[in-house]
Amino acid sequence: MTVRVVVAGAVYDQGRLLAARRSAPPELAGRWELPGGKLEPGESPQQALVRELREELGVETEPGERIPGEWPLKPGLVLQVWTARVVSGEPRPLQDHDELRWLTRHELDTVDWLDQDRPAVAEAGRRLPDGVRG
Repeated sequence: MTVRVVVAGAVYDQGRLLAARRSAPPELAGRWELPGGKLEPGESPQQALVRELREELGVETEPGERIPGEWPLKPGLVLQVWTARVVSGEPRPLQDHDELRWLTRHELDTVDWLDQDRPAVAEAGRRLPDGVRG
């Protein structure tokens, strides 16, 4: 069986991580994820991530490092997560999402993440700054 890769972006900006709320399919609607999508034939994971974030959020991004790990979504489908930063545009929910939120490290547990995204979000959160201390 061929395993297809879904790439997701841990998109960072000003010490925050971007969360996207699913609007479809119905069984995932209302839960949160790191935005992304399936790798197309001939694409590198980084190329797929840039394309998916452009299609889903309307932004141009620059991929960074891969977050260690790979998470099964369903048989024949695995999730890989890459860090990314927005180089132009303002993210907005264009496809598959109805809301976006920028979360600080301390806000990551305030949304209901999809189960398969949780380990990657925890790892992505470790890369966020602790926040300003007075």
